[in-house]
Amino acid sequence: MKYKVHLGNKIYEVEVEEGQAMLLDEYEAKAPAAPAPAAAPAPAAAAAPAAPAAPAPAQVSEGTQVTSPLPGNVLAIKVKVGDAVKAGDAVAVVEAMKMENEIAAPCDGVVRQIVKDKGSVVATGDVLLVI
Repeated sequence: MKYKVHLGNKIYEVEVEEGQAMLLDEYEAKAPAAPAPAAAPAPAAAAAPAAPAAPAPAQVSEGTQVTSPLPGNVLAIKVKVGDAVKAGDAVAVVEAMKMENEIAAPCDGVVRQIVKDKGSVVATGDVLLVI
């Protein structure tokens, strides 16, 4: 069977046979066309009361941000603040579509901050931790 797999801004065309898989093609995904701008609404007669502000996102310290490459649930953060890590070390696990995805450290360093905890829901690009 042939499948198209979207990962980030790339599309992979994959053929799967019993016991094996083969990458057929890889290409950049095209951005969807921008929708036409909407007409400006008429000004309101009276200003509505302001809605309560949403809580501010957690402050992220400086350093290399380790982000989630896909949306899902954080199953585990495998390091703690102060731990030394090497590039490629597994630092977190994100579950997406019943698959556990290990998130690797992009560089050598020391963990400065844990931004997301076990059980957190994350979107693509959300910061998990800072090295």
